[in-house]
Amino acid sequence: MPIFISYSHQDSAFVERLAFQLVQKKINVWVDRWELNVGDSLITRIQNAITGASALLVVLSKASVNSAWVQKVVNSGLLRELEERRVIVLPVLIEDCEIPVFLREKVYADFRSSFDDGLRRILESVASVSNANTGRIEDPTYHSDWALDWGSIENRMWFRFTIVEQAQDQPYTVLSVVRILADREATRAYLEMARAGRAEKAHIRITRAVVNAVNSPDDLIFLLEDQFEQTREYSAMDESGTYHVRMSARRLGADTGRDVLYRAGQQLRGVLEHMEDVTAGPAKSSGQGPNGSLLRSV
Repeated sequence: MPIFISYSHQDSAFVERLAFQLVQKKINVWVDRWELNVGDSLITRIQNAITGASALLVVLSKASVNSAWVQKVVNSGLLRELEERRVIVLPVLIEDCEIPVFLREKVYADFRSSFDDGLRRILESVASVSNANTGRIEDPTYHSDWALDWGSIENRMWFRFTIVEQAQDQPYTVLSVVRILADREATRAYLEMARAGRAEKAHIRITRAVVNAVNSPDDLIFLLEDQFEQTREYSAMDESGTYHVRMSARRLGADTGRDVLYRAGQQLRGVLEHMEDVTAGPAKSSGQGPNGSLLRSV
């Protein structure tokens, strides 16, 4: 999901510089003058963008703190924070001004003396919602940390998910590794997408193929009775080629005397959803957005 930037148009020069820096760091951003066309419903488009954003950057200046529209965006973001119980609104201070009451207790990115220092603070803050190759799956009974790495061997691409599930209030974890080996056709297709700057989209496509290759997440369940590793192997296909999948799982930590049911398919679906959320963004009708030479404004 994109990072929504709320600002006063009097601060457009700063926002454009900031947005370009974030795009260069491969962070998906939503800026009104990049996204809106003449004739668009302003309220509908912006409300949808706020609702679907992974975070809201609120640029604070003398002009923006007096803007009724910026205040509405802040209120919407704070309401989401209460509902979702996570940080959504990230203040960005670009000049001395009267900070809104509900933002005064928040740590802000300070651009007043150094653009680079402020940018570094933003990158640190949005890292967890802008990196499609690592993340955490939250559940009432457990959380799972995961990461994706990849490389090549004998002219074939390989991909590896490492997932560590920690059960709540239990003295053990489950370590799962999903190894994916692409055939030569799939390797060729991946490299073409990577050279075009679309590696993350390729990772999603491959992960989706691995998930969809089984009829149901329940088809990928491990019953872990002891500490020894268990494995499953199968093939997955998409329009680019074929992938050999080898999945393993093992229990680590204290032996409670009980078997552990590890739902590997469910975990992979959670990983896929995170990857799709991070890379998703509103479609641009002109195709010229932040990477092109034309910027639209209304």
